[in-house]
Amino acid sequence: MINPEENPEFLNDFLAYSSTILNKSENTIKEYNYDIAHFLKYIKFKFKQTKVDDEEFIKTIKIDDFDIDTLKKVTLQDIHSFLAYLKNCYLSKPATLARKTASIRVFFKYMCNKTKILPSNPAQDLETPKLGKRLPKYLTLEQSKDLLETVSQNLGHGNHDNSERNFAMITILLNCGLRLSELVGINISDIDFENNKLNVIGKGNKERTIYLNNACVKAVNSYLAVRPKDGVKFNSRDALFLSEQKKRISRRTVQYIIKEELKLTGIEKADKYSVHKLRHTAATLMYKYGNVDIRALQELLGHESISTTEIYTHVDNEQIRNAVENNPLANL
Repeated sequence: MINPEENPEFLNDFLAYSSTILNKSENTIKEYNYDIAHFLKYIKFKFKQTKVDDEEFIKTIKIDDFDIDTLKKVTLQDIHSFLAYLKNCYLSKPATLARKTASIRVFFKYMCNKTKILPSNPAQDLETPKLGKRLPKYLTLEQSKDLLETVSQNLGHGNHDNSERNFAMITILLNCGLRLSELVGINISDIDFENNKLNVIGKGNKERTIYLNNACVKAVNSYLAVRPKDGVKFNSRDALFLSEQKKRISRRTVQYIIKEELKLTGIEKADKYSVHKLRHTAATLMYKYGNVDIRALQELLGHESISTTEIYTHVDNEQIRNAVENNPLANL
């Protein structure tokens, strides 16, 4: 939750600009606030403008009084120092550092180019930390079937155990490859039941259409038949998936549900699998068994760059092995 009173005015202005003009999502705005606030706290620590003298307590530093003159003194070296601090103190992974870098870069671009408050941009030559390529973790086809079978065992016993809801969520995740934020953000009005289509809002507030297959349509309709109708919170009346408090289900709740269902399925190291792994699973299964064109898969997953989607062309070791075995020179 963002508390504007804890921020200097220029940071609140940046967040407002990012939300309205850049049309960034609520989640992105929260990330910007967290990343830049942490960076400003570090700068106060580094410039010895606080009584805190231990890196462990940097997050406790107040920044509502952070002044522009201090911001003008920040150099590229100071930014590098902040990233090093994150890596050493928090063991931040390259992906996390890359996100922090992106936040800092867009913040200083705003302060320098849009507001003209800063005479020069210290982040102009800031490079993104190199990311090591890692193949995504995913469930096999059999594990995916076992997961759906586990959840479906409680279907038809009323809404008290939320089994219809959980089954519908997992069915959509495994069939459509939605992000967690996209799943919890689904409204009933987003679904075109006549044409079996679903409109979702992805990263950058970009809207795309997902075509629902028979399994998804059946699961959603079964859930809607038992979805609470009375006592639903006013701002959640159109939300597809509801919590036991009869309001839009939270990400944390979905994450908990998925981990619990994976454990009940008996999948090894279930606690290592997140909701995002189900997105990887959907993409991998579609590519491996559905003969899906890589461009179509990119559109379905809502990837801005085709290079992000191409990782799924490298996860199918069976295809790689068959390619070598089918080489015409294999039996010479």
